[in-house]
Amino acid sequence: MMHRLSHRLSAFAIACLLSFLLSIGFNHVLAASSSDSSSYQWDLPDWTPRPIVPDNNPMSQAKVELGRHLFYEKSLSVTGDFSCGTCHLQSRAFTDGKPVGVGATGEQHPRNSMSLANVAYNSVLTWANPLMTTLEQQGLVPLFGEHPVELGMVGREDEILLMLRNDPHYREMFTAVFGEGDENINVNHLMKAIASFERSLVSFNSPYDRYRYGNEKNAISESAKRGEKLFHSERLECFHCHGGLNFSDSIMHERLAFQEIAFHNTGLYNIDDNGAYPPNNTGVYEITHNPTDMGRFKAPTLRNIELTAPYMHDGSVATLEEAIAHYKAGGRTIDSGPYAGIGSTNPLKSQFIAGFGLTEQEKQDLLAFLQSLTDETFIHNPAFSDPHG
Repeated sequence: MMHRLSHRLSAFAIACLLSFLLSIGFNHVLAASSSDSSSYQWDLPDWTPRPIVPDNNPMSQAKVELGRHLFYEKSLSVTGDFSCGTCHLQSRAFTDGKPVGVGATGEQHPRNSMSLANVAYNSVLTWANPLMTTLEQQGLVPLFGEHPVELGMVGREDEILLMLRNDPHYREMFTAVFGEGDENINVNHLMKAIASFERSLVSFNSPYDRYRYGNEKNAISESAKRGEKLFHSERLECFHCHGGLNFSDSIMHERLAFQEIAFHNTGLYNIDDNGAYPPNNTGVYEITHNPTDMGRFKAPTLRNIELTAPYMHDGSVATLEEAIAHYKAGGRTIDSGPYAGIGSTNPLKSQFIAGFGLTEQEKQDLLAFLQSLTDETFIHNPAFSDPHG
């Protein structure tokens, strides 16, 4: 059945199918967690709101620790050499430094590995799927998806559960969180644990945070202060898509009355002068088939942006300098090849990608501001590191 799913939606369809089967097939899968989110201590500064946590998957330290082990567990891949942490490196703010992800079988993905910094605050997940809204749901895709293959474990669910049930350490950790018995070591609980660890990956201790919210006037340079003003100016328009708490306009947290979700066409491509993007990377259009959704992708967080190169949904922009040049021009021009086109004339482009003038000093100021968003404590926090060594 899974092999007959369409290429376009196969990964998402697998996630939905598995979620449905798990929900109706096994009563024990829906057993309530013994955890209580009210007892979980978020490592957040006073000015930061807490993220929204699903009622059916409350946070606990024991669950987060179990999720950390599973996040870095290479036995959850078909080759035994890959884990979630392979494409989400802590040293790179949980990205991998590659233009696009590469799965356990060597298959290249069409998209860049997104940062997991503050993923708990994301109202929508992945680059361009408005239907993917929970970490528990999204985690099924890399584990079981086939187009493309990531961890490659479709059809191997029994192998996963046997491995976990036969490992005394995992058995102990699952028991502490979900209760004793093999029935509590299941795919649903595995996903809940990994999701809980991912929600714990909070990053709010950059020099800019200490300057803006911690009243440390000298935490960033004078150049970065000038860059902040440029960033929030109507001339550059950066803040419209990368504003607020997480420098993204797709966000949710306890102080917001509603979830904010947005996708944008930034003029990265314009293959046919009518706004076409590469056929394997059409953005929200891939899901909706609405022509106006062609090339629309989520604006990711800019936190730790200095560490997460290369940039854009397909990793086709190598440096921050190139990213600034792209927005300065109001879209990218590709002179030759199959994707040649003038992005600045893309008719589907966001109104905020209009181009702007920028002196060399202003560019350096803007870079200094973006670099001030790097949170060194986040990338060195032992609570986020690989427990397997």
